[in-house]
Amino acid sequence: MRPTSLGIIGLGAIGGSLARQAKRAGIATVVGWSPEPAERAAAAQQGALDDAPYHARDVVRDADLVVLAAPPLANLELLERLAPAFAARTLITDTGSVKRGIVARAEALGLGPRFAGSHPLAGTHGRGFEASRGDLFQNAVVYITPAAGGERAAGEIAHFWETVAGAHPVTLDAARHDAQLAVTSHLPQVIASLLGVFLARHAPPGASFGPGARDTTRLAASTPALWSEILLLNRDELLPALRALEEPLGELERALETGDAGTLTAWLDRGRVWRRGLDS
Repeated sequence: MRPTSLGIIGLGAIGGSLARQAKRAGIATVVGWSPEPAERAAAAQQGALDDAPYHARDVVRDADLVVLAAPPLANLELLERLAPAFAARTLITDTGSVKRGIVARAEALGLGPRFAGSHPLAGTHGRGFEASRGDLFQNAVVYITPAAGGERAAGEIAHFWETVAGAHPVTLDAARHDAQLAVTSHLPQVIASLLGVFLARHAPPGASFGPGARDTTRLAASTPALWSEILLLNRDELLPALRALEEPLGELERALETGDAGTLTAWLDRGRVWRRGLDS
């Protein structure tokens, strides 16, 4: 069932975009909060919110669904601080990219039957409410990670993302989510940043960078504080993925050292085939 009242905590690119889409989809009451007064004011003035109270607890008191759209560590703190303010009927989700910690926190607080995490695979290059868009989640995949006993909540939250945001919900276990994202999202972020650090140190002064360097380091421009939280929260899954890079890197080094064109071509071709498969 679609909520008639939605509370959003965090009005950056994710929370702000969700507020915009919810109003556009006809949600009767959308209330939001940000620690930044300017974001609260902008969201209300631009019609993304019906109200923007001063206190976060006033957002969640009467909401059918509450979305925690702050950074991961802030979401953990907010869930615990706001737990006493949730109405008995309120369903709760978050939008962070690491799920085991917040699912476990919801269960520990007795919110398991009413909680399922969300992770929309969508984002923008900007920050804050000014980076929000009214179509950010259209056709995006959103992972839904239920807490123990939260299967019904997960179904309703998935329905919300599909019917209100136009997204494609996929339900999976929080542990499986974190293992998968360590490889498909967190590792690419680390590699892009690693290459950025290397080029900053070793590129000749005044060197120009073409599309190759710019494309492969795009993620390096991401917010360091946010990504530090994500990488540390999921480090037990990320570290084995990082160590697994030693094998293909070793293959490349040996092929170059020995001048083995056949092995080098085959190594490059594996990457080519995989990348072209993404677009097919």
